[in-house]
Amino acid sequence: MPRPEVLDWLRKRFFPHMWCPGCGHGIIMHAILRALVDSGKKREETVIASGIGCSSRMPGYIDSCTIHTTHGRSLAFATGIKLANPELTIVDVMGDGDCTAIGGNHFIHACRRNIGITAVVMNNNIYGMTGGQASPTTPLGARATTAPYGAIDPPFDVCKLAQGAGATYVARATIAQPVLCEQYIKNGIANKGFSVVEIISSCHTQFGRKNNRRTPVDNLNYFKNNSVPLAKAQSMSPVDLEGKIVTGEFVKREAPEYTELYRSLVERVGGGK
Repeated sequence: MPRPEVLDWLRKRFFPHMWCPGCGHGIIMHAILRALVDSGKKREETVIASGIGCSSRMPGYIDSCTIHTTHGRSLAFATGIKLANPELTIVDVMGDGDCTAIGGNHFIHACRRNIGITAVVMNNNIYGMTGGQASPTTPLGARATTAPYGAIDPPFDVCKLAQGAGATYVARATIAQPVLCEQYIKNGIANKGFSVVEIISSCHTQFGRKNNRRTPVDNLNYFKNNSVPLAKAQSMSPVDLEGKIVTGEFVKREAPEYTELYRSLVERVGGGK
């Protein structure tokens, strides 16, 4: 059972939720709420932003300051909110398509700016809400409604993309590791800059039934059997890592945070007036 203080963050009037039974997104929402509670955050000082997709329905269930925006644009809205009030804690929840397809440009520039937002990328390798189309993270050979014979587009590695674009905290876990999900989200919130926490989730309804993972348990077992901690992965060959999910913290570094730089610029430019 969720802790009482976690239940306080839920808009209970909107339950039952719209996610399919067994969807991994519920595990992620619980991890986010536990991380916020354990970090001592207040609901009235916390913003949960989202775009469009199954994952993006999450703000409707969370009783804090929430904003449900347009497809792929949640980071643009979140950036404006953070600039207007840098003291707010902002968590932006996105699906893999929402983040790396239509929202890809916003994502790489949020990483580049190093603005103080925590992006939780809920990666289930598919467009779940709109019919099971292949996304930018669909694995090679996996089937989707737009790839009935198997995907041939090379997928993005979300964490490598975030690292290359400049995010100062980057981590990955799976829904089979809920405690790790919570810890990485807490670390992301505590980071002074742009944090990316990719959580490998599952869509047994759209992805699993086409790829021999028809049930929620099938997906959890797949994640358990195919996840490799970063420390172990570093000693494995590329052949041995084929098809594996590397979990861990990939980036933890310090760099100037964007809203602080912006505030300093305003004070410097406006100081002579």
